[in-house]
Amino acid sequence: MQIFGIGIDVVEIERIEESIEKFGDKFLDRLFTAEERAYCDSQKRPHVNFAGRFAVKEAIAKSFGTGIGKELSWLDMTILRAPSGEPSVVFSGAGKVFMEQNKIVSVKISLTHAKQYAAANAIAITGC
Repeated sequence: MQIFGIGIDVVEIERIEESIEKFGDKFLDRLFTAEERAYCDSQKRPHVNFAGRFAVKEAIAKSFGTGIGKELSWLDMTILRAPSGEPSVVFSGAGKVFMEQNKIVSVKISLTHAKQYAAANAIAITGC
């Protein structure tokens, strides 16, 4: 196995909170899947969890070397949380195609948040 790419991102939680307040469902529907929305909305401070998922999606896009766009959209990634707390990502659409074309077999992610910031990193791993 080899590392295909590494990505990192930091986002101000307040920026995500303001976007949710200003744009509401239009913002959330553009960036987050139904599963992500259900999880975040069930939390005490949803905007903190949305910020973490925003950061990890950016980190994943950086690990792919594509950014968010044609090869990988916001909705091509669903960030899940295991009962143990471990985060994982499930790919669909163009993101899944990109992984297959580039022989990426796994993407390991980590995310965290503090009072003002959410941060995440991602490592894309190939099978070759």
